[in-house]
Amino acid sequence: MQIGYKLAAEGYGPTELVRQAVAAEAAGFDFVEISDHFHPWLDNQGHSPFAWGVLGAIAARTERIGLATGVTCPTVRYHPAVIAQAAATLALLSEGRFTLGVGSGERLNEHVVGRGFPDSVRVRQDMLREALEIIRLLWRGGYRSYEGRYLRLEDARVFDLPPSPPVLVVAAGGEEAARMAGELGDGLFATEPRGELVRAYRDAGGGGPRYAEVPMAWAPDESSAVRAALETSRWALTGWKVMSELPNPVNFDAAAATVREEDVLNHFACGPDPQRYAEVAQPFVDAGFDHLVMQNAGPDPDGFLDFYRGELDSRLRALTPRD
Repeated sequence: MQIGYKLAAEGYGPTELVRQAVAAEAAGFDFVEISDHFHPWLDNQGHSPFAWGVLGAIAARTERIGLATGVTCPTVRYHPAVIAQAAATLALLSEGRFTLGVGSGERLNEHVVGRGFPDSVRVRQDMLREALEIIRLLWRGGYRSYEGRYLRLEDARVFDLPPSPPVLVVAAGGEEAARMAGELGDGLFATEPRGELVRAYRDAGGGGPRYAEVPMAWAPDESSAVRAALETSRWALTGWKVMSELPNPVNFDAAAATVREEDVLNHFACGPDPQRYAEVAQPFVDAGFDHLVMQNAGPDPDGFLDFYRGELDSRLRALTPRD
C-alpha cells in the first residue's frame, strides 16, 4: 500500500503548494499528486497555478517523494506532444520519481482555449486514446508523425528522454475507460471505490498501480471540518457527469447549492477520529486500489500532516481487503 497527499492547486498558491509537498515528504507520504486545472472549482477557492511549474519546483526541493499529476487532460488545452515533452523533462528533473496521470478532462478547464469541448463522452475517450498513442510514440524516441481522426503529429521529436518512460496512469469513471487504462496505460486512476473499474482494468491486461482519492477534512473538531469541506469542496458531491460538463466556477456554485452538512459527513472523513478515516478508506482497498491519495479539505494542512504522521500512517498501511 502506498499513501499519497493531494496538493489542492485550486485552494493554494504555487509557493504554498511547494511548501506542503516538502512537508508531506517529511511526514512520510510516498507521493504527492497535484490537480492540473486552469480554473478552480469554486471562486472562493481562489487559486489555480500552473501545475507543471509547481511540480518542477517540488522536484528541486525534495529528494524521495514521488510526484504525479492527478490528472492532466492531453487533448484540448494541451496537445499530447507538449505533455510528452513536459513529462519526460519532469522525469529527468525528479530522477525517475514522476508519474503522468491523464484523463479525458472537464469543460471547466478545456474550453478556455476556444477550441470547444466535445459534448460526446465517446469523442472525448477517442481523443484520449489518440493522445495516449502519441505520447507513447514520442517516448520511443526519434522523429514521429501521427494521423488520427482528432489529433495529429508532424515530424516531432522529444530530445531529452529519461532512461525509462514515466509511469502513465489513466483516469476512469467507467468500465470502457478502465479497459483503455489496461490496454494503453501503466496504471488506473479513479475517484470512486468501484471494484468493477479495477476488474475491467485487469481484464484488459492492466497489472500496474491503482490510484484512488479518499475524501477527508481534518480539523480539531468535526463541525469545523464539515464547515470547511462544505465551503470549498461541496462541488465533489455533484457527481462526475456534472463535474465534467460545467464551464465555470459560478456554475459549480449553483450546482452545489443544495449540498448539506449531512451529505459531507456521509462522504468525507471529518474531524479528529482516525478510525473514521480508516472506515472511509476501506472501500477503496476492498475495490482493489493500492495507491490511496489523502484529499484533505480541512482548513489546516499542517495540522492534517501532523495528524497523518501520528495517527493515520500505520493505520492506513495496515488496511487489507475484506472478504
